[in-house]
Amino acid sequence: MDNRVRCDLAIVGAGPAGLFATYYAGFRGLSVALVDSLPELGGQVTAMYPEKAILDVAGFPSIKGRELVDGLVAQALTAEPTQLLGRTAAGLVADEESGVELTLDDGTVVQAGAVIITAGIGKFSPRPLPAADAWVGRGVEFFVPSFAPYVDQDVVIVGGGDSAFDWALHLEPIARSVALVHRRDAFRAHQRTVDLVRASSVEIITRAEVTAMRDASGGADGALAELEVTVDGVASTRPAQAVVAALGFIADLGPLQQWGLETHRRHIVVDPSMRTNLPRVFAAGDITEYDGKVRLIAVGFGEAATAVNNAAVVIDPSAHVFPGHSSEGS
Repeated sequence: MDNRVRCDLAIVGAGPAGLFATYYAGFRGLSVALVDSLPELGGQVTAMYPEKAILDVAGFPSIKGRELVDGLVAQALTAEPTQLLGRTAAGLVADEESGVELTLDDGTVVQAGAVIITAGIGKFSPRPLPAADAWVGRGVEFFVPSFAPYVDQDVVIVGGGDSAFDWALHLEPIARSVALVHRRDAFRAHQRTVDLVRASSVEIITRAEVTAMRDASGGADGALAELEVTVDGVASTRPAQAVVAALGFIADLGPLQQWGLETHRRHIVVDPSMRTNLPRVFAAGDITEYDGKVRLIAVGFGEAATAVNNAAVVIDPSAHVFPGHSSEGS
């Protein structure tokens, strides 16, 4: 059985930037292999916040993560990419003359003229909530893929970042009650979102931590019924059938760190053409780092197009960096 895949361009990461890069590569007439360690397309958006409203994508005053991914997938599939999902890019050898060879963890070898890395924050795992260890999957979740389980529930959200405040806003209309618990008075979330939560019925509890969880009998065998919140050393009990631990994520670039890429604080350093320090290897999206970098989905789209256009010339020196506007017609 031949475990080799040959293509013009390999894209590592199937989140928004990777999906748009896939479409744009097809627009430029390039064959594409799309690799992602997750089993489905969409990256962090699909895995972490499919129901959350995204407010900073051009042309959409508000769009749910799931809807954005659906549109990006439909667009990307017009390029007819070879999809290599549920597989991790384990090794990379890049040569200026012969191209790039990408080895996946299942033994598949992808031979390409160039590679674009759009791996977001790499592999990610949620930061733990110590008091919740025995309750994960039994009332405690780190992601909110669906709002349905929270209808008419007493919900406690732990955290002070964008995700915590976003979930509070989304769950407040459907839950019986929502409380947001944070260990400090200051928050990392966008001020506009903080102001909206403060104006809602969400109870904000600061200088606090969740120190215990219990079922209705006071034990840990049944369904979650209540939890203990400690504020300035004083503990109190409140009802809770659902807890969202929005404490952020631990990012791991994994094997990418062994490829010889120049990195800065777990991000890949690129130049204005999205080139890395390795020949024929480009990057786009949240994983990149350069002066003035802004980590927004909208920015990632532009970086993806820039990376594809510059990779096209590396793959075929007779090509032009700028192919013309897609709206020009034939």
